[in-house]
Order: sequence, then structure tokens, then C-alpha cells
Amino acid sequence: MENADIAKIFEEIADLLEIKNDNPFRVRSYRNAALIIGGFPESMRSIVERDEKELENIKGIGKSIHEKIVEIVKTGKCQFHDELLKELPPGLLELLEVSGIGPKKVQLLYEKLGIQSVDELENAAKKGKLRDLPHMGEKTEEKILKAIQELKSRKGRFRLSLALAYAEPLVAYLKKIPGVIQVEPAGSLRRWKDTIGDVDILVTCKKDAPVMDRFVKYPDVKEIIAKGDTKSTAILKSGLQVDVRVLDEKSFGAALQYFTGSKAHNIAIRDRAKKMGLKISEYGVFEEKTGKKVAGENEEDVYKAVGLPWIPPELRENMGEVEAAERGKLPRLVEINDIKGDLHVHSSESDGIHTLEEMVSYAMQKKYEYIAITEHSKAVGVAHGLDDERALKQIKAIDKINIQLKGFKILKGTEVDIKADGSLDHSEEVLRQLDVVVGAIHSKFNMTVDEMTDRIIKAMSTGLINIIAHPTGRIVGVREPYPVDMPKIIEAAKKYGVMLELNSYPERLDLNDSHCRLAKEIGVMVAISTDSHNRLHLDYIRYGIHTARRGWLEKDDVLNTRPLKEVLKILKRE
Repeated sequence: MENADIAKIFEEIADLLEIKNDNPFRVRSYRNAALIIGGFPESMRSIVERDEKELENIKGIGKSIHEKIVEIVKTGKCQFHDELLKELPPGLLELLEVSGIGPKKVQLLYEKLGIQSVDELENAAKKGKLRDLPHMGEKTEEKILKAIQELKSRKGRFRLSLALAYAEPLVAYLKKIPGVIQVEPAGSLRRWKDTIGDVDILVTCKKDAPVMDRFVKYPDVKEIIAKGDTKSTAILKSGLQVDVRVLDEKSFGAALQYFTGSKAHNIAIRDRAKKMGLKISEYGVFEEKTGKKVAGENEEDVYKAVGLPWIPPELRENMGEVEAAERGKLPRLVEINDIKGDLHVHSSESDGIHTLEEMVSYAMQKKYEYIAITEHSKAVGVAHGLDDERALKQIKAIDKINIQLKGFKILKGTEVDIKADGSLDHSEEVLRQLDVVVGAIHSKFNMTVDEMTDRIIKAMSTGLINIIAHPTGRIVGVREPYPVDMPKIIEAAKKYGVMLELNSYPERLDLNDSHCRLAKEIGVMVAISTDSHNRLHLDYIRYGIHTARRGWLEKDDVLNTRPLKEVLKILKRE
């Protein structure tokens, strides 16, 4: 059981309890547990095997959750979870995968129409049976049918962070096999795409190293599809397919380039090689006439053979990277060590797990110079958002803590809600006292493109907002972006001196890569933030960095690669 599997069980418990209309605080405790476990850097299994009492040191993990973690690790099951699944049809959880369908709607659909599966929901919507239910209607039916089609189109794909949660322990396991020399993931995982279909892992090893025997015996393997000397395929318990290939060291670079892809990038490289009288494959680069091998041991030599510098995996989408490489104009992509701070962080004052002081302590451990504490505003009641009075109180608290800090500063901020009419959920008096104002949309997603675009632009035009958070509102694999004209938003951001956030939270990754590139082209700076609700979420920055790299962003394109003094100057529009 990996952390992702344990987190999923707790998330399902929370969903099932909410469908049952259970105590909201109980529901929230399970959701918080899922967030903590899913983002925890060490395996719960390792902790339990070492000393289960260490679970007591993890904030947000109470006695009941602690006991269930131990039970899951030791038995692979959770009795409470199983009992809930017996009480309610298991298909109800599948309904929650449909964008726009939350636990309350699931409860309504089940109680009023007996709907227990996505297929039954689709049939009911097609027959017009949903429109007469409370808070439904003909438009809601249409949206549900569209959401079901979107769900079907993404079936079988895993969110990047989930794929990594399953792939990284397997890579570590393979590296420990006697005789193994190199282990590298390839494919879309190496390119850091936001969703992953399957995982390719490439291995070089000494002769007779038991790679395939050990791979098929990996504890998380559910089903072996094929087993051979040089390639084996298995399905993990999560449903993720993994292909492991054993390669000759002299061909490893060529294979890594080939299996990393993308297909379109590889076609462009092959076409280029052909024009040069070369043939390129996963085995190497060869002279077409003589068959002589000219490269293959490492990727750099593969690209050099076709007259190009090495191209970072995140750029390999045939979106101009080959032409840029040819001209010597590849960007020097932003790196994780360039980040000086985080400009979107929550504490326990709103819906975070850790106190302000605990968030600061962890940020200092990361050698950051600053973080911005950006609690929700009062419109987000479920997140215990701050009204003006509480916001002013927090401003004073931060000022007091800052006096005691050396070499680090807490920026006073807010994640202020942008209301449907474009107005802001805090008074101007409060917003003027803050170092950074992050504007966000958390409601009324069903506007038209023009209405939503105008809503955001109106908020930017106030001169009170510095950054627009998660600008399209998407939840990867769950909720499509709300309708918004992003080119128009980016142009307006430039006009009003507003920056756009690349939200690194694994479920968001919003801005996406193409919008990052558009922002760069138009000249709008991006803030790579984590939207942390737990101190360990600050480590989510890696997802934002790689998404930024996919969007061709360089150090200077990113606000929080700058030192504190320069950031404050930009935020004050000086």
C-alpha cells in the first residue's frame, strides 16, 4: 500500500460520509487525513514497520486515523471503509468523478431516482428525468451529459502526481536489484505531462541481473501481462500499467530519447536525421548507407548527431523546440533552486493544517527568503475564510512575528474571492494594508465566457490585485476549466500590471503549459506558488516548476525567483 492508496481510502470514506449527510467535522477530518497522507514524503508503510507510534507526531493524524492507517498497512483493508461500501452502493463513488456532481447531488440522485452508476445517470439525463429535481434543470442535464463524455475520454489516465507516487517507489526498488546500473522513467512521465497513460521504465544492468524476476515480484504488482528477458509488462494494484525494458548500455541514450517521446517530436527528429543521411531508432543513430553506428550511448550524442543541442524532456512536444534548438535559441528553463519563496500559502487560521509559525519554520528549512500567508476571505465559508476584522488581526500578528525573524519575511496577504460582479470580498481598507493580494474564483463557475472574462478583468482593473490564482479553475481529471478567454485575460493582466499564478497543487497545475507560454509571449510575469494547506505541500513546488518548464518559462519570467526586495518593489508597482 502506497501513500496514494491509503489517501484514496480516506478520501472515499469522506465522500461516503458526506453522501450519508454525516457530521461535517468528521467528514473534514478524513479529507484532511487524505491530504496529509497523500502529500507526506515518507511512506506510511515504512513508518508503521519502523514504529507505528511515530504516526502520533504527524499533525492532523488523530487516534482514529492512526489506527486505520496501521490496519490498512497490515491488512490492505479498512473495516470502516468496507462497512460504508456495504451500506451504500459502490457505484455512488463513481458518480463523484463526473464534473459538477458532489456528494449532496449524489445523495439527491440516489434518494429521488435510485441512480447508482454513471451509466444510470447518463440514461436519466438523456430521458430528461433530472430537470425536475431541486436545483437542477435542462441546462444542468446538458452539462452533466457533457461532463460524462469528458469523464469517458480521460478514463485510464492518471494525474501526474499519482503516477509519480506509484512510479517513484518502483524505480527505487529496481535500483536496489543486484547488478542494476541505471534506471530511468521515460514517456510522458519524464516529460511531466499533467496526466499519464502508462509508465515506461528503462534499465541497464550487468549480465544475468534478475531484473525481470524481481520486477514481477514487486509487492504492488496485481497482474503480469507479459514477461520476457528484455521487456515485461504488469498492471499495478492502482490499475497503472508499467513497462520495464532492459537495454544494452551502448543503446541506452537512444532508447531514452525514443521512449521519452513525444511521438511528434520523434518524427521531427527522424525526419531531420533522414535529410542528413542518417537513420535513428531506439538502438542508436546509424549512417543510412553503411549502417555504421554514430551515436546511442547517451542522449546528448543522439541530438548532437543530428546537429542539435540536447533538448530538455519537458519541451519535446514538437511545438517549435527543434527549430529553436537549431537556431541556438532554446530557453534556459527555470529550475527548482531558482525559487526564493512562495506567494500562496494557507495556515490553520483558515483551512490549513499547520499554524502560521509552523508554515514559516518549514519554509525556512527550504532556505526560502519569504512566504505570503494568503488566507481565504469570508465568501469561502467552508474554508473558515477571514472577514475584515480577522484579516486585520492577522496583519498585526504577522507584524509581531516578523520583528523576531532574521533573513526571512512573512508577506501579509490574502486569497480574496472575486465575486460574480467582479468586486472583491475584502474592503479596500484591508487590501491596501497587505503586501500581496491574490484574487481567486471559487464559485459561480456556470457563467458564459464573456461574463467570466469580464468578471476577472473587472477585478484586475481595481488596482487592488497583484496575482490571479488558478486562473482557469480546472481540477485535473475531475473538473474542466470554467469558460474564460485566456488570451484576453493575459492581455488585461499586462495592461493592469497583474501577474498570473501557476498553481503547483497537483490537482490544479493551473496555469497549464500552453497558457504559461502565452503569458511569456505577451510579457506577463508568472508566480509559481503551491497553494499550501499543509507545510509539506510547500514541496509541491516541483510540479509547478516542471509545468513552467513545459511552458518554456525561464527564471526571469517568474516573480518568485527574485529576492525579497525586488518582489516587494514589483508588488507595489514601483
